[in-house]
Amino acid sequence: MATHNRQFTHVTVEQPGKPTVMTMTQSTLDLPSAGQVTIKVYAAGVNGPDIKQRVGAYPPPAGASPIIGLEVAGEIIAVADDVTQWQVGDKVCALVPGGGYAELVNTYAAHCLPLPTGYSYVQAAALPETFFTVWGNLFIRAGLKAGETVLIHGGSGGIGTTAIQMASRLGAKVFATSGSAEKCQYCIEQGACVAINYNEEQFVEPILAATDGQGVNVIMDIAGGDFINENLKAIAIDGRMVSVAMQRGPQATIDIFRIMAKRVVWTGSTLRPQSVDNKAQIAQGLAEHIWPLLNSGDMNIPIDSVFPFAQVVKAHELMESGKHKGKIVLDLLAKS
Repeated sequence: MATHNRQFTHVTVEQPGKPTVMTMTQSTLDLPSAGQVTIKVYAAGVNGPDIKQRVGAYPPPAGASPIIGLEVAGEIIAVADDVTQWQVGDKVCALVPGGGYAELVNTYAAHCLPLPTGYSYVQAAALPETFFTVWGNLFIRAGLKAGETVLIHGGSGGIGTTAIQMASRLGAKVFATSGSAEKCQYCIEQGACVAINYNEEQFVEPILAATDGQGVNVIMDIAGGDFINENLKAIAIDGRMVSVAMQRGPQATIDIFRIMAKRVVWTGSTLRPQSVDNKAQIAQGLAEHIWPLLNSGDMNIPIDSVFPFAQVVKAHELMESGKHKGKIVLDLLAKS
């Protein structure tokens, strides 16, 4: 492994604020700790938590890099002495605890996955954050199974796109919501059988009509707020609801009796603070169940926009606008 620390360029945020608070600076990267690898980053995904961190609402957990960015793709250039599953020169995409908007990053070997067959670094960088989030919540926590029905809110975003594709490819019947007719058509193209424009109609009645009044077995919710009580109307007996974001607000008025009467299990999680072992378990599930679908071309997550690294401000402005469909990626190899 490398015997010296390395200089690298990365995004920095001097104080929380608008996208323009992000600038470039240089630092020295420590050698990888036990169980870790160093990745030379060629592309990095842009995600909702990045926006929250930039504005000061999602501080990095203890011990994590303060640099924004939770997913990368690139080449391993150093491995800790105890790492055996990866070697220098391996091409990977990876979940990182922070530090993704950078030329170099350290992350855990168990959180790396190989580039899927035929994937570029830009395509692969769009995978880890949403794939870990969806697998950990929809399939581990909510236990979605083939033959069940699932409602996915925000179906045209990165998490929604991933959830629709994973659920439909693994045998679930998928319903989705989104905010425009164009985005609803996009959800259908990703594998949803029904997509509802929540800006034009309530989703409860269409869901009940499409499920013979039974409701859906599982709901993956990124909305929070006023959607929660509506979810409880649209969920089936013994249904499971998993919360992964709160785009409509962190507070909700809940009909507790409906939870009791339907025997609803309501859970949720954030990914970043979870243990190294938990994330490794998610990575193993992805490698076993999802990577074969990527390798065969049965899954292909659309990328809305790619920005050169120097245009990170524009990337965040697009993310905040909500106009994107699919993922936004920073290309560190592209000229600005």
